[in-house]
Order: sequence, then structure tokens, then C-alpha cells
Amino acid sequence: CGVMQQPDERKRALEEDGFVTIPGFLSGERFEEILALVERYVTEVVPSLPPEQAFYQQDGKPETLKQIENMEEYEPLRRWMYSGPFHDVATSLLGDPVHCNGIEWFNKPPASDHPTPPHQDNFYFSKQPPDVITLWLALDPVDEENGCLRYVPGSHREGSRQHQKTSILGFSQGIDGYDQQDQETPVVLNPGDLVIHHCEVIHRADVNRSTRRHRRSLALVYQGANVKLDPVQWSVYRNQRKALYDEIGLDSEHDSQRQ
Repeated sequence: CGVMQQPDERKRALEEDGFVTIPGFLSGERFEEILALVERYVTEVVPSLPPEQAFYQQDGKPETLKQIENMEEYEPLRRWMYSGPFHDVATSLLGDPVHCNGIEWFNKPPASDHPTPPHQDNFYFSKQPPDVITLWLALDPVDEENGCLRYVPGSHREGSRQHQKTSILGFSQGIDGYDQQDQETPVVLNPGDLVIHHCEVIHRADVNRSTRRHRRSLALVYQGANVKLDPVQWSVYRNQRKALYDEIGLDSEHDSQRQ
């Protein structure tokens, strides 16, 4: 489900299921190049970032880094947004031109106890029409043990669901009354594999039960030419996000649209 290879088949799968995988999207030198850029960013840039852009499972423990925002500000990574394979596949799915909203890094450190709550990205993005996709590149082997993504096929065609506040930093909102676990499709990936999902498909991820393996990924968000910010939806989200950030002492005015 959701796995296709040719561009037209990918587009049909994305429209039908809300997600599609591309095995071996990056390999060889290209994969090693972006992996090295990401690792350099984590080592050299992240220590100087404000807490609103780099989230840790445990403060003061770099090995528990779980999420990085606004990586597009790093020029070596920014160049990947509008030239190369990410831009090409986004254009094939959304049409030309596309706009990249940014780059994020996600991780589930070994034996971490933070799940990703069931959610729809567009609750955070607040975009209309919802012609927005996330390109999620696996940097490590990703499977059911270390917290692979789980999608509800076709859920993007059923509209937005009610979300409520969670206690999970980096994913401040989750679907209220979620009960669709039996409909989920887990997506297992190798390093360099890509999964693309629609901004309104319901997805989540379990905790990382592995005691040795990380679950790192790089995500680029693209939108179509006619997409605009919905000011009403954005205001609702911002108010809910601010309430959570006030509770934990973070500055909600300097984070991204995806919290």
C-alpha cells in the first residue's frame, strides 16, 4: 500500500492513499553527501541554537537530541531545496512551481519514551488549499522496533480532525479521540529511502524500543503555487501552541509552523 515507482503511479498513490514510498531515493555518494551535511550541522550548529529550534528528550544530554527546526537557514542544506532530487519529485507531484517551506530533522534516540502522537500536518501548517507534502528521508534503518511512521491510508480525503494539546515537545497537538490503530500501515525504510505524505493524512509513530539504534530522518516540506496561509486556522493553532509553550517556559514566537 502506498508503494509505487513511476512518477504517474506515485501521484496516483499519493492521491489515493495519502502517502507513497520511493525505495533507494538517494544512494551512494549523494546519500553520503547529505548525511555528512546533516551530521556536520548537528555537531557544529546545533549547540548554538535556541531551545525553540533544537529539542532534547533530556536537557543537557546531546545524545537525546530529538528534533531540529529551520535547517534551511544552513546554506549547504538550503541548496538541496530548489535543485536536485527533492525539488524534482515535489514538482512532479505538485506541479511547477513549488515552494519549499523548510527542512527539519527528526530522531528517536535509543530507548526513548516519546511517541509521535497521531496528527495531521496541516493542523500545524494551516494551509489552504492543502496541496502540501512532506518528503521524509530515512537516514537510518527504520522499522517497527525503532518507531517507524504509521499512516491511515486515505485519511487525507476525510478532512481535518479535531486536535488537542499533548505533552510532547515538538508535537504539541494530537488528534482527539484517535481510535484507528487497526487501519494503520507501518512504513519500513532503509537509509536513503523516501516516504512522501500529504499534509492531511493521519500518521503517528511509536517509541523507539531499540536500546542501540537511532531513528533519524530529514524532512522537507513543499507546497503548490496556489497555497496560502489560512489566518483563522493559524490563529487557533498559534493560541494553542502559545499556551503549551508558556507552561514550559519556551518562546513560542520564534519557532516554526511545525510544533
